[in-house]
Amino acid sequence: MEFRLLGAVSVATESGELPLGPAKRRSLLAALLLRPNHPVPVGQLTAALWDDEPPARARSVIQGHVSRLRALFAGVDADMFGVELVTQGAAYVLRMPESLLDAHRFEELVALGRSQRAPADAVAMYQDALSLWQGPALTGAHPSPPLQAAAHALEELRLATVELLAAAYTQLGEHARAAAVLRAEADSHPLRESLSAALMAALQRAGRRSDALDWFHRTRRLLADELGVDPGRELADAYAVALCGEELGETPAQPSPLSPPTQPSPSVPSEPLVPASPAPVSPAHPAHPADLLPRMPRGFHGRAAELTALSRAAAGEAPVCLVTGPAGVGKTALVVHWAHRNRASFPGGLLYADLRGFSDTGTPPRIEVLREFLLALGVAPRRIPESADGASALFRSLAADRRLLVVLDNAHGSAQVRELLPGGTDCVTVVTSRYRLRGLIASDAARPVPVGVLEPDDGVALLAAVLGKERVLAETVAARRLAELCGGLPLALRVAAARLADQPEWSLSEMSAELSDASRRLSLLDVEDTGVRAALRLTVSRLPDSAAHHFAHLGRHPGIHFDRHTAAALAGTTPDEARSALDRLAAAHLVVRATPGRWTLHDLVRLYARGLDADHGAVLRVLDHTVATVLAAAQAAEPGDEPCFEPPVDFQQPSCIREFADREDAMAWYVAEREDLTLAVDAAHAAGLHGRTWRIVLGMWPQIVWRVGDGWTPLLYRALEAARADGDPRAEGRVLALLGWVLTEEGLVQEALPHLEDALALAARAGDAHGEATALVNLSIARAALGGPQEAAEDCVRAVDLARAAGDLHIERLALHHLARHQLDAGHWQSALDTATDALALDGSPALPGASRVLLLTAAGEALLGLGEEAEAVRRLESAADEAEASGYDEGAVRALGALLKVSSDLRLRARYDTALVRLTARA
Repeated sequence: MEFRLLGAVSVATESGELPLGPAKRRSLLAALLLRPNHPVPVGQLTAALWDDEPPARARSVIQGHVSRLRALFAGVDADMFGVELVTQGAAYVLRMPESLLDAHRFEELVALGRSQRAPADAVAMYQDALSLWQGPALTGAHPSPPLQAAAHALEELRLATVELLAAAYTQLGEHARAAAVLRAEADSHPLRESLSAALMAALQRAGRRSDALDWFHRTRRLLADELGVDPGRELADAYAVALCGEELGETPAQPSPLSPPTQPSPSVPSEPLVPASPAPVSPAHPAHPADLLPRMPRGFHGRAAELTALSRAAAGEAPVCLVTGPAGVGKTALVVHWAHRNRASFPGGLLYADLRGFSDTGTPPRIEVLREFLLALGVAPRRIPESADGASALFRSLAADRRLLVVLDNAHGSAQVRELLPGGTDCVTVVTSRYRLRGLIASDAARPVPVGVLEPDDGVALLAAVLGKERVLAETVAARRLAELCGGLPLALRVAAARLADQPEWSLSEMSAELSDASRRLSLLDVEDTGVRAALRLTVSRLPDSAAHHFAHLGRHPGIHFDRHTAAALAGTTPDEARSALDRLAAAHLVVRATPGRWTLHDLVRLYARGLDADHGAVLRVLDHTVATVLAAAQAAEPGDEPCFEPPVDFQQPSCIREFADREDAMAWYVAEREDLTLAVDAAHAAGLHGRTWRIVLGMWPQIVWRVGDGWTPLLYRALEAARADGDPRAEGRVLALLGWVLTEEGLVQEALPHLEDALALAARAGDAHGEATALVNLSIARAALGGPQEAAEDCVRAVDLARAAGDLHIERLALHHLARHQLDAGHWQSALDTATDALALDGSPALPGASRVLLLTAAGEALLGLGEEAEAVRRLESAADEAEASGYDEGAVRALGALLKVSSDLRLRARYDTALVRLTARA
């Protein structure tokens, strides 16, 4: 998926461009894309869509366009790409990975080009960047003043990039190519003097002095005719040089990147902040610029993306960069490393202060931090004001004419930072915090630079930097396992490396084996006063009581992911209270938002939370919450079917559970929660809560039926064991019926048959007509697989009679469907058609569950084919295939399309069949 601004405003997908519709809608999308991941107020959108006075219904029009965009995004599964258009107060935010936006990639490629030492590499970067342009920026959008200004700014960036490309060609000595790219743009922008001056220089270097002089006179006449002005200094200087026939050097003047580091790292690009042309130190400044930076961190590795992001955030006027991440993730190391690499870009000095926002010693007074800064800037001790406000004012005035880097490390809150911000437009401030500091983003336009855990390869490289490459290369598998057990957290990796360095006889394999014991892992990742537990303890100690309470109870969660309802069940609170607490925990980087509305914990954070005090009822509450939720999901997925179980006698009804809008919503929840539901079953089994164990599994039956090939047998055997331990024959029969059907579908018919026969007997003894009919249907499938179609049909007839007597339309329809299948297998076409038709019209309503309708339409279509009524058969089968594909029911799609292919050689049908079969096979 790709969003495009560099040309026509458009959205490209695998299936083609989205039909965005009218110019107003394109304009709204363009306005959102110009500020991705930032709230764009309705007022700004209004200004982008209308030139003069907007209509009275402007807000409603915008809402309509937003709704249509959301529908278009949903139609191409934009959420799978991390794209979401959300409302935030009186504004809209287009959340998306910025890598999907061509303008963002353009700027990244230009920044990378400017950081290249080799001109040939720079040329490749600039060419790739310019190739993203497909016409004038924002084509197709309404030409409102804000969008025209944005288009002009983008065009200016493009022209500047053309000039950079020409300069790189010149460095390679390819003057003719430099002249060619400049000539094309100078023709289109004849009044842009910088282009003409660069073109004249390129022409002269290419030995075309007369052409250079001719271009000057042409441009001079245009300036006079169009603007009534003479050439500016840059163009006049180029003319003077050409007129005198002076030889030009090989390297033209061009914007300079940040001064290169002493030891360049080819894997970490250094983006330019501003043209680096340091002014001489004024007499009022110290002879040696201030430098309060800590030493360069040892063993720093990787972080190329974060370093680039920090360089981008540090560009512009008086930027405030906000580097955030969980405790121990390496925020300070990243910032100090970046600052040392770019020290030449800050001739005014480098200031650093540890604000100790997460320390036992407390935060330093503001006056203490300012005093250190002022002394470093050369202020005599006696001239430092005694008040913090006075010191702040003096600091801002001194910073006004300097290019300073100010690093404020370990900030706890936005207010702690604000009074320490410098006043100069050329100053760069970098703040690190475990909190997201949204207040600083709102008040000072701070630019977030999130820092996550290291990838396994970078974790191994960090170990090698501390322990030596030879020791790590000798045990590469163990080193990677060690990095994984440390969760990619640099602090944990450094502690593990410290233990190994202190005990050279200890192998990495032995250390990995020790860390594999979850009960000891955190203790092994502590040394003296440093370690994961100490860092997390300080973070948790700063939490409000409600957030701390919820965090402690999240440690009791048997699963990996949780939503606000699950968190509320664990903590014994309400979903609204849990949502508020989760927001605070996310801001402190103690929980991670996995998807909208779902969170998770880092492995080491989860281990820490398990060691905190929480009431003993948390596990039972969350298991009962899971029981209630799977029951609600089953009822939403299969409306009209009777509940598959009653709650346990000692069931604790949750205060609130998730609501499911429809079958699609419920099935999506089943897919997302598959792993967590399995872990809940394991937790219930381990706690001896047999009634909860089998109920959670049985509540998953719609997903088991929908995705029968997904390996459900072990889970069903666990449910069977629990039902027997619970002494519930009704539950045992129902689990056996489901298990027997799954085994039959897996081809294990002989293993399935005794289970199905036992299920039938148990249901009959328990007086469970629904369960008895279900067992008969499933038994009929097994008998048909063993070559007994007559017995199979008789089982289905008995199931129909039982279901009708019990008034169970769902099971009656199921039994009729399988009876039709058996009749088809026997070649009884008219009987099969009659049976399928009866089932489709059973309750006089076409609103059947999706899978049932697909299968019955397919059976009717196959029967019609057998009767020779091909046209009507094709109509039924096409309808079945369309409905199956629309709902993601691959098994139904394969069956319907396979029947169609018996009478059609249409290549499109074959492609659809193959696609559904590949998905089905992949799951199996």
